[in-house]
Parts: sequence; structure tokens; C-alpha cells
Amino acid sequence: MAASSLSRVLPLSRVSPHCFPLLSRSIISSSLAGPRAFRRLSASSLCPASHMSSPSQPARHDRPPSASTTYARDADRWRPMCLYHTQGKCTKVDDPIHLEKFNHNAARDLQVSAADLEHVCPQDLDHFLVLDLEGKVEILEFPVLIIDAKSLSVVDLFHRFIRPSQMSETRVNEYIEGKYGKFGVDRVWHDTAISFEEAIGEFETWLAQHHLWDKEQGGKLNRAAFVTCGNWDLKTKVPQQCKVSRIKLPGYFMQWINLKDVYLNFYHREARGMMAMMKQLDISVLGSHHLGLDDTKNIARVLQRMLVNGAVMRITAWRSPKSPDRIQFAYKNRLAAPCQGDGSVKDKRDSNGEP
Repeated sequence: MAASSLSRVLPLSRVSPHCFPLLSRSIISSSLAGPRAFRRLSASSLCPASHMSSPSQPARHDRPPSASTTYARDADRWRPMCLYHTQGKCTKVDDPIHLEKFNHNAARDLQVSAADLEHVCPQDLDHFLVLDLEGKVEILEFPVLIIDAKSLSVVDLFHRFIRPSQMSETRVNEYIEGKYGKFGVDRVWHDTAISFEEAIGEFETWLAQHHLWDKEQGGKLNRAAFVTCGNWDLKTKVPQQCKVSRIKLPGYFMQWINLKDVYLNFYHREARGMMAMMKQLDISVLGSHHLGLDDTKNIARVLQRMLVNGAVMRITAWRSPKSPDRIQFAYKNRLAAPCQGDGSVKDKRDSNGEP
């Protein structure tokens, strides 16, 4: 791929009002043109060195990406995902102009070369479910990517915007404007958001379709595990939301893989959040940080890089079946929680640090 083609970016003038209906040209410029916003995929994003060391030699894990990695021709230019399409509500799937402007393929930015797959170690799991929730008061966004543990390919994407159940309409509007207005996707949220209960029902149907979950077999995942960037999503937020929504905590949320803990013990260095991991691994950031779908895809790219570098993903945290509030951790070497003077956790989103 020529260097000149790698430098091309999505012209702001081509952003469609179908997916960002409230954006003016000036808002698009300020929201999307920031240094970390919507960067396109570079050739060095996911491909590791042509020769990688064993896990006992951490200094060689993150050598420069090999020049042999190739990507599909249509990955030459990064495009934002159509957020109506991710929720099954896009009405322009037959419009070639719309398809040229917006990505409708979640796997497009997550391709790994066959040469790089030679370095992947056998895993105890068949699939990884990469999850990154958004919403501090109540969950606002629920995106999950299924990654095949052998091919590292994207199997499918589940994405739903979630409507809070314990807020007035005025408060919801203020909440969404503050969270998604800066990304220009607040209109999409209002058009598509459903209740948490509905989302869980649809999610379980989706899991069952992929043979990853069967309610009749105890409700646990079938040779699969959630992968999160920190413990907050499944340790704290999902149980809180289940209580607010008055539903029982599903059995498949009882264990997970905290990528931060695996990263620390594999590379033997700290990375307190997704952005820090991507910077250390020299992976370019795609999309907008704290837009759940984009963060999920970027976390998946970190996961892919770690697997190609030889990491083995195992469960890092689990709940006791008899005492769900009790969490056990696999690693003794974990990131310490940053505390304030009174001993309380400074970052309420994640006791392990930056989200």
C-alpha cells in the first residue's frame, strides 16, 4: 500500500446527515477533526513483528510491526460506522452514496494477516466478547464484539443504545446532550435507544444464535468470556443497572477477563487505560474515545495485538456463585486503585484506574 494512500482521511464535507443529522459543518469540524478523533487505520495498527519471542522474554513482545501485513483494499480509507446499521435500523443499505460514506462492516478495521496468525498461542477459549459500556448514572450504550480466538476475526457485533429508566425526560435530554452531543450522535441515540431489559433480551437471543449461551444449561457462556478494559463494566456497572432495572444479574456476567491485568503481567509494565495501551503498542486510535462502539473496537485491536504477540487470555475475575458480591482475582500483580486523601477511590468508573 503506497504511503500516499495511507495518508488520506475521510473528508469532513462527506459526512452524511443520515447518521449525524444534528451536525452543522462547523460542529463536524470541531467534533471530528481533533487530534485523536476519527483517525484512519495505518498499516502498523495491528501487525506485530515477523518474529516474536516467548512470554518469558517480555522485552521483545512489542517489537515493530512487520511490513508483510496486508489489509483488504477497502480498508484504505477509514469511515465511521453507521450507528443506525449497528442496531439494525439503517434505511439506506441500498444507497451507494451512503455506503461510500459510512462503514457497515464491523470487521473492516479489525483485520489481521495470515502471517501474523502464526504467532498466536492456543487459547482455552473459542471466542472473546469485547465489551465497553458507556454511562455513569445508568448504562447508555451496550456494544459487544465477538472475536474468534483462532482466526482473530470479527464474528459479529451487538450494539444498542440504552434509555435510562429512572430519569425524567428533561434529565435524559440533558444527559444525552452532555454525553453524545459532542460526537453529533445524540439524534441517533434518541431514535434508537431501548430499555436495558429489552437490550438484555435481544442480547441473549443474539448469544444463543451464535451458540455461545443456553439458558437451559445454567446460563454460563459456552467456551467464551467477556474482555473488558478494567473491572468497572462487569464488577460494578452491570450489577448496579440490574438493580435499577429490577432484573436478576445474568449468569454470563459472573466472570470476565480484565485486559489491563493481562497486559501488566504479560508485558511487565503498567497501562492504566485503553489509550495508554494503544500508545505503548503504537496502535493508532480510531473513532472517538468514550463513544462505546469505537472504544470496543479499539480494545479489540489491543486484544488482537496481544494475542499475536503471544499472550494467553484467561479469566482474571469471577464472582462466587453463593456470594455474588464477592469477587476473586486470578492475578496477585494488579494495578493499584488510585486513592484520594480520605482513602476513597479517586476514579469511580474503574477502581483499576483510567477507563
